[in-house]
Amino acid sequence: MASNTEHYVLPPPSFDEAPSVAIVIAPYYNDIAVWLLDGARVALETAGAKIEVIEVPGALEIPSAIRQAHRSGDFDAYVALGCVIRGATTHYDIVAGESSRALTDLGLVGLAIGNGILTVENWKQAEERANPVKMNKGGGAAEAALHLLKLAQRFSDNVKGVGFYTSLGGDT
Repeated sequence: MASNTEHYVLPPPSFDEAPSVAIVIAPYYNDIAVWLLDGARVALETAGAKIEVIEVPGALEIPSAIRQAHRSGDFDAYVALGCVIRGATTHYDIVAGESSRALTDLGLVGLAIGNGILTVENWKQAEERANPVKMNKGGGAAEAALHLLKLAQRFSDNVKGVGFYTSLGGDT
């Protein structure tokens, strides 16, 4: 993000019923994780959400944990939080790329997920992005999950058949 660029931020959505949100977090870099979690909690609490925090060992495990949590039927939306800092090997590229790809895949099948997995070059960048009084990427990920949930609710009321008709003439 360019420091001299202003960004438009959508107003937070509102809900008739409190959404249930799972925050799936990899606290590998604990100081960064705490900041991300603090920012996400504030955003979700402001929306009146019920929150459950699920910890996993690392960023690669976050999408699998979200999929397992989704199978329970207990959650309306998910916030993925963690941090991947570039090191001396290609491990960074694999973890950053594959965790993002898997979250995108889950989103494309209908899960409302806010991606707050930081992918940074160094500790200073991680601190700046995670800190709730600076870039607050945890809060941003939580708000993204809520916006996607609101969108899913909007469109779930308008689900139509795919255009095929049965021999009885009804749309399926």
